[in-house]
Amino acid sequence: MKKKALILGVTGQDGSYMLELLIKKKYEVHGLIRKSATGNTKHIDHVISNKKIFNKRFFLHRGDLLDSGSMNMVIEKVQPDEIYNFADQDHVGWSFEIPAYSFRITSLSVIEILEILKNKNKKIKYFQPISSNIFGLTDSKSQNEKTTLDPNSIYALAKATAYQACRMYSRTYSLFACGAIFYNHESPKRNKDYVSKKIVQSVCEIYYGKKDYLYLGDLKAKIDWGYAKDYVEYAWKIMQLRKPDFFVIATGQTNSVEYFVKKCFLYVGLDYKKYVKIDKKLIRPSKTSALKGDTTKAKKFLQYKVKAKLDDLIKIMMDHELKKYNG
Repeated sequence: MKKKALILGVTGQDGSYMLELLIKKKYEVHGLIRKSATGNTKHIDHVISNKKIFNKRFFLHRGDLLDSGSMNMVIEKVQPDEIYNFADQDHVGWSFEIPAYSFRITSLSVIEILEILKNKNKKIKYFQPISSNIFGLTDSKSQNEKTTLDPNSIYALAKATAYQACRMYSRTYSLFACGAIFYNHESPKRNKDYVSKKIVQSVCEIYYGKKDYLYLGDLKAKIDWGYAKDYVEYAWKIMQLRKPDFFVIATGQTNSVEYFVKKCFLYVGLDYKKYVKIDKKLIRPSKTSALKGDTTKAKKFLQYKVKAKLDDLIKIMMDHELKKYNG
């Protein structure tokens, strides 16, 4: 029998990479799409336009995480073996502007899904991505699955709640609720609201004379940057384990925003110091510590290896962006 998977957030970066992976693995895949996302299917249009796959091995369903009725209906209809929840309000900056909405869609919706599984079908496996932001103001130089949570934003607080909810439902109700604590993971699919894509896009625009300067906030901020496509593969591997568990997925290396900027400008032969300007308005109202992932547990149980290091990631993102100018 083919495995069936339901992907929430299928139009986003991680969800669309998961779709591609599961199609390769011969799954029957179902994706949830909400009304505000119907005009933003660019990451999955290549699958939708494939007549051999769309409505044969990949199906779209209308619904919304904040509407438990629609979630219940879709799960009841699809009866998936696996649910991957990549849908949330995943922008830290936005979470300060829309705190209640951000918390509801990132954490309370998770509890509602877990309730559906508890009451309907405990055999359905559930994957929940968690952000490294849950560690927030930690004093530890690197963080693992036992590091104390110390969230410092509404987004991080919501993710910490979702994390604890999954662990509790697994313990108390014997649900298979697993997940990964993902550190920053980027790709060409990143939205320009994120600093990695903003940098890459701006560098290319400056190189082609369409822009004069790149405005950034804290250049000294250090980030553990990985490649989203690789991280999604480990999400699938976590789901295949016999028992539900959570794993830190990271590179274990941090680099400053300034390093990322410098490398992107060097890629097109430019000196970043001539084009970068600091805008204090872009500095977040609350900072986190320099977060670096300890992947010892993932290496032991998942044979985890870092495939793409930061320089590889920059090349992937820059090449993709430069193609837009080269036909």
